[in-house]
Amino acid sequence: MELPEELKALLDGVHFATLATVMGDGSPQASTMWVDREGDHIRFNTAEGRVKPRNMDRDPRVAVSIYNADDPYESYAIQGRVIEKRHEGADAHIDALAFKYLGAEEYPYRRQDEVRVIYVVEIELVAEH
Repeated sequence: MELPEELKALLDGVHFATLATVMGDGSPQASTMWVDREGDHIRFNTAEGRVKPRNMDRDPRVAVSIYNADDPYESYAIQGRVIEKRHEGADAHIDALAFKYLGAEEYPYRRQDEVRVIYVVEIELVAEH
């Protein structure tokens, strides 16, 4: 699906997104995340062993909401599914997100033993609010 230009601008800007995944018992789990995009796909970066990656590995369905921090009435609700999980480039990606959101050259919250991972989400439905 081709994303609306306004949504691309939000994903490219410094706006937090909320990622909702499905727990094993079917209940929702939501996390506020840094986000960017790869073309018309959304990308998130997390670490192995956390709840989000376990949920997405088991069930690729996700929902994402994002709004304009300068105008909260500009918002989008998105449904999609994970189409790719990659470890390659994940450390560089979290550093790029740290620069985008914090102006930091490196991700300052990295744990020595963590394994970073990128999840790529294909968007199936977009609702502008």
